Amino acid sequence: MHFIITLIHVVLAIIITIHILLYKEDVKSSLNWIALVFLSPFLGTMLYIVFGTNKVKRKGMLLKQYINHHINSVSAGGLYNNTKKKTNTLFSRYKQFIMFGYNVYPQRFTFINQISPLQNGVEAYPAMLNSMLNAKFEVLILSYIFDYDIETKKFLDVFKLLIKKGIKIKVLVDGVGTFKLFHSSIEKQLAKINGLEYGIFLPPHIPISLPFVNFRNHRKIMIIDRTIAFLGSMNLSKNNVLIHDIKNGVIDITFKIQGQVIDQLLKVFRNDWEFANKMPCKLLSYNKKIQDLQGETMPARIISSGPNSKIDKIEFIIHGAINMAQRKITIVTPYFLPETNILTAIKMAAMRKVSVELIVPEHSDCHIIDWARESNFLNLIISGVKIYRTLPPFDHSKIFIVDDEWIFVGSANWDVRSFKLHFETNIELFSHDLAIILNKIIDKKKQQAQLVSIYECKNITFLKKLRNNAARLITPYG
Repeated sequence: MHFIITLIHVVLAIIITIHILLYKEDVKSSLNWIALVFLSPFLGTMLYIVFGTNKVKRKGMLLKQYINHHINSVSAGGLYNNTKKKTNTLFSRYKQFIMFGYNVYPQRFTFINQISPLQNGVEAYPAMLNSMLNAKFEVLILSYIFDYDIETKKFLDVFKLLIKKGIKIKVLVDGVGTFKLFHSSIEKQLAKINGLEYGIFLPPHIPISLPFVNFRNHRKIMIIDRTIAFLGSMNLSKNNVLIHDIKNGVIDITFKIQGQVIDQLLKVFRNDWEFANKMPCKLLSYNKKIQDLQGETMPARIISSGPNSKIDKIEFIIHGAINMAQRKITIVTPYFLPETNILTAIKMAAMRKVSVELIVPEHSDCHIIDWARESNFLNLIISGVKIYRTLPPFDHSKIFIVDDEWIFVGSANWDVRSFKLHFETNIELFSHDLAIILNKIIDKKKQQAQLVSIYECKNITFLKKLRNNAARLITPYG
């Protein structure tokens, strides 16, 4: 019997090893998985099936063909078409980085846009509700978390009102992000609204679909009539209104968008809707005329990334932007666990005398992630990086600014899960004026934060150092 069990283990380990060699591109990840599979009989095989395989790549081919069909490729000669002199000067200054960005993600910049930040649910939710109440054709919502509580009931009430007026509502939520074990889920509430269309992105049919625990749709998008959109890191939950509640409150930011870049967001929503529901997504507002914008505009484009792609697009853009920086890098993120390539680029930027500031929450909603990130602090600080820890409530904001002009915001965290394992959407834009506004928001965070000292990092206890380094090893890799 022992011989048979051993033989089964070896056969399974060989099969898994063949799969790893064929489909895993990262050498470190491949070696780690092969060692685990052989040294941990059956357990290693089970862990690889659950966490190591990327089934989204197989099913994601449907999503990929939509993306290839809809995204506009850009030629070098088209970079400067229909732009003002100011924009030409801007793009000339960043020409090399922009060409790099197009090679990573071949989608055009749009130039007629207005983008403004909204802090917390206190500002964002009223703006969203008012925009929906003024809708004439349709409202599209994609959210990783959509709780059912006193705040989100306001959204459901507006849905019912709009449907009575003949306005179409489509809501797409993530199967894990909205899953509630002991509370009523939003899915049940959406199903009760006659005339509302909704979808669930990769619902976790345990244990069959357990591997999809990593491949979540982490995007947060709202689009009204192709004229107004909201994009950022803010979920739909009462916690985003409880900004003075140290225990339950969440600090966050989203962005109100008007202009041409909304069309790129529409494509993201349509792709995800068709992938989740396996049916065409008819958009009533797609062929409607966009209202002309007055005043200052800014170049912007949407960057989407996910495990169905061979290139980790958002990570590549971030890496390139760090290397591009000449004067200043500002990073605000709730989770900071990038791999060595990003950490090295940050340290090298600081050693080039680029001012690098990292703002993270003192405590996130996951202790293991907090412990793991601390293991990188000492080397970053020695290189010249300033690290600030904001006091509770939990700051879930995501902002990345380079040289007070290039801005990258959206749903992606600075960790492997966002870079490789989740579907994310960020917006890349150039705006000195918006950078000034965001820097003021960040300055207030720093004023209420604690600067991490080199003394603190060097004098950490042996047990805490051991804990932190161990936590770093078990963070998700893929």
